[in-house]
Amino acid sequence: MSTSPICVWIVEDHDVFRRSLVRLCTPARGMAPARAFANAESMLTALRATDITERPAVMLLDVGLPGRSGLEVIRDVHQLARECRVIILTVFEDEAKISQAISEGACGYLLKTARADEVAAAILEAHEGGSPMSPKVASSIVKLLANLTRPAPEPVSLSPRERELLALLVEGLTAKEIADRLKVSIHTTGTHTKNLFTKLEVHSRAAAVARALRERLI
Repeated sequence: MSTSPICVWIVEDHDVFRRSLVRLCTPARGMAPARAFANAESMLTALRATDITERPAVMLLDVGLPGRSGLEVIRDVHQLARECRVIILTVFEDEAKISQAISEGACGYLLKTARADEVAAAILEAHEGGSPMSPKVASSIVKLLANLTRPAPEPVSLSPRERELLALLVEGLTAKEIADRLKVSIHTTGTHTKNLFTKLEVHSRAAAVARALRERLI
């Protein structure tokens, strides 16, 4: 069965870098031609005017944009395109920005030093329900989120299968490794992961792991 190409939007103010990101999004990689914007305001205007069936499935969002920063508009994006997976792509790697991005609902956080193939792989991983992170931030993100002092969410009841999936996320397995462990397709894994995120009221793997550790869900 064929899969529809992934609709990717890019918000990046550096012209050359923005064009390089657009070139990543090809049918050969399973992506539709990307829509690109130089600032958050023009992206939000386009998002409001775009039919729901043509809204982005994945968005690469810079932090240091002219006007409103990328971190300021993540919630706006999710209000207009609830299922959109937002990946922060930035030069900033400080914990405050990482924490804010994840808390606002970003599913991934990449540094602009990432190679082109790594960015392309991150788009696919995010679309499958994963949370791509650059190595420099991945090592600290779980500890950072586990220590957040925000009020605890309502208690959640998980099925044995959901606990098994959450345990594999805590182990740090990739989407493919989880699919192999559970003996299901990677698409099924992505669906189960998205459903688990909805139940946990989180938007990313890191936030799910943080809640699992904080509330001893596994």
